[in-house]
Amino acid sequence: MFLKGYVYSSGFKLQYIIEGNGTPTIVVGSSLYYSRTFSKNLRNSLKLVFVDHRGFSPPYDCKDTSMFQLDLLVDDIELVRKELGFDKVIVIGHSGHAFMALEYAKKYPANVSGVVMMCVSPDYSRKGHLASERYLNDSVCPERKAALAKNLAKLPQEMEAAPEKAFITYCLLMGPKSWFDYTYDATKLWEGVEVNMTMFDYVWGEVFRDIDLTENLDKLQAPVLLALGRYDYFVPPAYLWESVRDKFSNLTIRIFEKSGHAPHFEEPELFDKELLEWLFNS
Repeated sequence: MFLKGYVYSSGFKLQYIIEGNGTPTIVVGSSLYYSRTFSKNLRNSLKLVFVDHRGFSPPYDCKDTSMFQLDLLVDDIELVRKELGFDKVIVIGHSGHAFMALEYAKKYPANVSGVVMMCVSPDYSRKGHLASERYLNDSVCPERKAALAKNLAKLPQEMEAAPEKAFITYCLLMGPKSWFDYTYDATKLWEGVEVNMTMFDYVWGEVFRDIDLTENLDKLQAPVLLALGRYDYFVPPAYLWESVRDKFSNLTIRIFEKSGHAPHFEEPELFDKELLEWLFNS
């Protein structure tokens, strides 16, 4: 099955791409980017619904941060579910989008059969990011560090040259932090993707910095799978989950040994196997 369309919310044009057959599974983020990163094989078991949030949707020049409150982003996911006529869904969020997936499951527990959080830390505060820097500094791979230093030197100039693409530029140049293969060039994954920088500066810079994901966890009914990459230096390190993991009523953690910030893309066969086994056994 392949279907492309749009859902309209408060003036935003949210694109969705539906691929595959099986249990309806909403993947929050960029419909273009994420449809390129999940395996074709997974589409044999799940009906994957890749949905833009407001940061990836026109109007890209909206600078009103009140339009990017987390509660509104969560309600957009619900709007998509209703407009597409789904009953219960699995909801998947990668990186910061994992917070959106989790908050959706808390607010609409009756509509969620499972939550998949990928490559995210419970703490995006300054303290968390300092832990991330220490984790990288402790690494014994001088080649990775040299590649990162080279990219960091280019970062200010490239962001200044195209400020409207600053988020994508940052993600691309942080490749040595993001990929098991630190030389990987992710340019093709971002082809055609546009962003609203006001949204990303506000949501990633303030909302996720201050979020307490343990709040209202008692309202979460669905099981949660947390997928992490051993070589993920892009977000605060996996050990930070130890302080909050027991607050989840049903949390499964899987760490992928040959992945960085994207195990679903870097180790697709193993990721699919772990995901489908978890779904079958949950």
